[in-house]
Amino acid sequence: MMVTNMASNQHQTQRAPYDIQLLFPVLFLVGIGVVMVYSASSALALKKFGSDYFFLKKQAVFTLLGIIILVICRHFPYTFYRPLSYPVLLLSLVFLIALFIPQFGVSAGGATRWLRVGRFTFQPSELARFALVIYLAYSLEKKGDRLKDFSIGFLPHVFIPAIFAGLIFKQPDFGSVVILGVLTWLMLFIGGVRIRHLFAMILALVPIGIYLLMSAEYRWKRLLGFVDPWQYPADEGYQIVHSLMAFGTGGIWGAGIGKGYQKLFYLPEPHTDFIFSVIGEELGLIGILVIIGLYAWILIRGIQIAKTTEDPFGSFLAVGLTVAMGLQIVVNMGVALGLLPTKGLTLPFLSYGGTSLLLNMASIGILMNIGAMKNA
Repeated sequence: MMVTNMASNQHQTQRAPYDIQLLFPVLFLVGIGVVMVYSASSALALKKFGSDYFFLKKQAVFTLLGIIILVICRHFPYTFYRPLSYPVLLLSLVFLIALFIPQFGVSAGGATRWLRVGRFTFQPSELARFALVIYLAYSLEKKGDRLKDFSIGFLPHVFIPAIFAGLIFKQPDFGSVVILGVLTWLMLFIGGVRIRHLFAMILALVPIGIYLLMSAEYRWKRLLGFVDPWQYPADEGYQIVHSLMAFGTGGIWGAGIGKGYQKLFYLPEPHTDFIFSVIGEELGLIGILVIIGLYAWILIRGIQIAKTTEDPFGSFLAVGLTVAMGLQIVVNMGVALGLLPTKGLTLPFLSYGGTSLLLNMASIGILMNIGAMKNA
């Protein structure tokens, strides 16, 4: 009887319609992303590669693969991620370690954040964040009432992210470490770990964070540039100054797609880290509000799925994926608007880059599957 019910539930899940409340804003953002990647990168691509379509063609391929992955994850029962949590975690750890092997690690801008496997390159830190969400969702469900115990509910859930954070910090990628730490803290808070343990964690990490910030000259300079970018317009504050100039030029309606000025070798990485600035210049305040509205729609829907899912694993998984995406959005926008120190993070669904786009599309597919299983 149980087997029959499970088969019936899975059959109903497969027949359940796609969640339009998630699918529409995601496809809208991805479509805008393809257009804006071309607009932001055409001049750079023409100079470096002799074709203004270089990044556009690659982004179009990433988009197609992302849609395929979304469909696969939508129909792949999320419950199967339970036994996969440790294998995916181990695979992510192997990839992070492989970055430090010269034959595999790819360095750019003083950091080794990309791993080369054959003709493909990707960022292991993105996979590590995804793997950590699955692991924490599984472990929080498994330990249940024992989460109040320091040695069971707190320590193991901090130890494993700390290993990941240490390896990511060595790349170096301080921004991803911060996101990893905040994501872990929030999932443990939502999971029911004791508040005093979590606040003790903050008290312990604050001096460590300050020390790490001060120990590297480039981080200290970034902080100075963040505090007063106009005092260092040619070096530490250069990125923020030109990003703010892009937003200021855009005004209410924007200069028009393709008519932005800051992307013409002023803004660094205009098609990745600072694509939000290009959107602000070319689509103006109206375009920015539309983008923020679409993101808010996705995040609210993700939280709704998490709140209404009775299965603890599905609920933790949904909230983890939603929070991880939300943190990436907030940090990227905060950097572009000069509200946060500069960090090398892409904007989900909009920035150029395969790893981030594919994993975020997978996250949306998983959220859809959790919502469909709930309604089956």
